[in-house]
Amino acid sequence: MKPDLFEAPDYYNLDKLLTEEHKLVRAAARSWVKREVSPIIEDYAQKAEFPQQIIKGLAEIGAFGPYIPMEYGGAGLDQISYGLIMQEIERGDSGIRSTASVQSSLVMYPIWKYGTEAQRQKYLPKLATGEWIGCFGLTEPDHGSNPGGMVTHFKDMGDHYLLNGAKMWISNAPFAQIAVVWAKDENNRIHGLILERGMEGFSTPETHNKWSLRASATGELIFDNVKIPKENILPNKSGLGAPLGCLDSARYGIAWGAIGAAMDCYDTALRYSKERMQFGKPIGQFQLQQKKLAEMITEITKAQLLTWRLGVLRNDNEATSAQISMAKRNNVEMAINIAREARQILGGMGITGEYSIMRHAMNLESVITYEGTHDIHLLITGLDITGLNAFK
Repeated sequence: MKPDLFEAPDYYNLDKLLTEEHKLVRAAARSWVKREVSPIIEDYAQKAEFPQQIIKGLAEIGAFGPYIPMEYGGAGLDQISYGLIMQEIERGDSGIRSTASVQSSLVMYPIWKYGTEAQRQKYLPKLATGEWIGCFGLTEPDHGSNPGGMVTHFKDMGDHYLLNGAKMWISNAPFAQIAVVWAKDENNRIHGLILERGMEGFSTPETHNKWSLRASATGELIFDNVKIPKENILPNKSGLGAPLGCLDSARYGIAWGAIGAAMDCYDTALRYSKERMQFGKPIGQFQLQQKKLAEMITEITKAQLLTWRLGVLRNDNEATSAQISMAKRNNVEMAINIAREARQILGGMGITGEYSIMRHAMNLESVITYEGTHDIHLLITGLDITGLNAFK
């Protein structure tokens, strides 16, 4: 395995906008990725396996619920710290960041925000330490960009609920101990339910043959007359806005994470361009290669500024869903374009597992689609600026 020589670009001296705590949090995550993820990730991606041995380390760097209060096992950090952790993890691999994003924003967040105190005390500490891993069930086989059309439903049976339906494309599903599942009641109102592995009729078959996020475990959630205790419903918010609130938090983390993937591709291409000789000089001396690299660092810098500002707004509880959508869409598009350009700089070597670029490029093909597709986020921005709804 080649040594991890990554050096993060900071063309506009944005570190001056960060606190000492931000820098310490980032340094801990960066060091952990270099030590625990970089040496193994290519092998696990080739094998299409999730390295479960890293779960404890993810917990130790605060990747699980970093903004969850310490009384529930979280780190009590701010939103910029959360973003920086996601950036560093995705610099290692998008699939590993997906595991952390789901755990934090799609499982711990709704239990913290929408759950009872008993649910918080029961689940959050175990999720924060990685003793339990969770997953989030919203997307269905026939309802992706239109989650409100879901058909998964539950009935009130008096002393329990009875759940039927299915979810797909669920990160962490094959090994998760709990699932936060969104389903309609008998009045077609959407609610969140907490399921635990072992409940009769609840199964989680794994999804195979992926060309993207190969080091992430993906599966389905199948509900066949699953009995859910009544105390497992999330009581403090219902309707489609409840799962969408979780997605806001996850999309925010993705906006930061995508910068990490872009940074890694840029740093790899920059170093390669200085070492690879052709026609008697390094290829980085040629104008077309300098054009690619100059455009990469420009786009990364713009994304850094966009996302830092969004983090400030999140800290002040002023960020809108539309602003989060803009950052997610912009930054993932930026990252996937940089991955493709970086691959060209490396030529044939760019498609091999000796370098991270092709793995990032394949991963980003999923990231540009999940948590709201590229097109859906454009329409969210369009609705916000025009007031005209293209979804109807």
